[in-house]
Amino acid sequence: MIKHVEESYNATKESRTNNEQGEGNIWGTLKARMCDTFVLRLVSCIQLASKLSFHYNIINNNTVLKFLQSLDYSYTKQNLVESELAILKTLRFQINVPTPFAYVELLLEVLGHNGCLLPMKQLHKMCLHLLDLTYLMRNIIYDTLLKISIENSTPSELQIAKFLSVKEDFMLLAVGVISTSAFILNPEYWNQVVEHLNCITGITTQSILEFSYAILKHSVGTANPR
Repeated sequence: MIKHVEESYNATKESRTNNEQGEGNIWGTLKARMCDTFVLRLVSCIQLASKLSFHYNIINNNTVLKFLQSLDYSYTKQNLVESELAILKTLRFQINVPTPFAYVELLLEVLGHNGCLLPMKQLHKMCLHLLDLTYLMRNIIYDTLLKISIENSTPSELQIAKFLSVKEDFMLLAVGVISTSAFILNPEYWNQVVEHLNCITGITTQSILEFSYAILKHSVGTANPR
């Protein structure tokens, strides 16, 4: 929606300039139209997200129309299709963007298949909480991780620059979140989970331990995975 508003605003730049000279208010009309379709666009975003998550049979067109009708909107299935296309075109069809959450879910599926003893539903729920927390405290957690990895509390500019690739590594983040979640749920199974993650991803046990330490230090107030 932000991208759509920005593009619409920029597209009416000339008309807004003319409006100052007393001509028609095209931008005002366009704003009113966007407000009228705002709920439809939000619902379409949810519907597109559900399709990416393979839940298209749950949030189908009939379900969406009934929901909109309950809010006193009278849209048709054609309106739904046009709304989805408008969103896709605005985003230039770049909607299937990799996220740490996708890596977490993929690794949890493999862990479950490999016979991890921790209940997957509990582990999944804890991972979601820790992933949110890690993003909220992203700077301080990665700052701690950097200092641990270089064994120095005052990293140089070169070390900080090289560390950017670590901050962009979604697989490492997913492994760290799963490892920490396992430790919080049941430390007895932590070693097993770390060994599995090491075999699946190739990320060293030491790197997994360091990431778990950084997250634990700034989340539950302790950092002692042994």
